[in-house]
This record gives sequence, structure tokens and C-alpha cells, in this order.
Amino acid sequence: MTTAIQISEATSLALHGMVYIAKADGVPVTVKEISQAGSFSQAHLSKVLQRLVKAGFLESSRGPKGGFFLARPAGEISLLQVYETIEGPIETQLCVNRTKPGACPFAECILSDLPQRITAEFRDFLGSKKLSDY
Repeated sequence: MTTAIQISEATSLALHGMVYIAKADGVPVTVKEISQAGSFSQAHLSKVLQRLVKAGFLESSRGPKGGFFLARPAGEISLLQVYETIEGPIETQLCVNRTKPGACPFAECILSDLPQRITAEFRDFLGSKKLSDY
């Protein structure tokens, strides 16, 4: 199924994992627990969560009572920050003709400014939502 906005599996894991961890209210959450709750691949989820640890959004502890927990308050972490940690900055001035710059044979985009408006609205939405909103 195709949608106007595509989210990679890694980004989906990051967003869902972070919200799940935020809802745990400081109690460490294991990869197994998150993966079972969302039917996610444990191996892929583990790699994504480690990227979020390196980015400073999560901390982790080992042992029987170990797991992942937020490194900062949930109200200080936006979905946009999580998204861009995995995907990189969202480009709002994009052209759907991704061959090479200047390769479009038309003076104006055949889609007008629709791609930019959709992307800007998506970016604004992610920026306005904090982990504490869920």
C-alpha cells in the first residue's frame, strides 16, 4: 500500500519505542517487552534503540532489572527530534523529480507546491508533538 508520506521501519520502531518507553514513567523497559507489545523484530528494535541512546534520548542499564528509559523528560522530546535522529533533517524544498537538480523539463512543478506543503505540515506536526502527549 502506498501513502503520500513514507516512514521507514526503523523510524516507526523509533517513534513507537520512544512513546512506549515514555509511558513506562521511568521504569526500565526491555526490548523484548516493546517488541512483543508491537509485534516488532527484537534485533531491529535493539539496533534502533541503541542509536537513540547514542543520540542522548535514551539510557540503558543491564541486568535482570535493566532496560531502556528516557534520558530527558518526555515533555522535552518531540517526535520530530526522534524522526530526524533516524532519517536526518526533513527537506521541505524538495522536488518529486529526484533524477538530478535542474533535470525537470517544466518551468513550474506539475504538482505546484503540494509536496512542499505536505512535507512542511508533516514536519510541523511532528515538531508539535512531545512524547508526553501520548
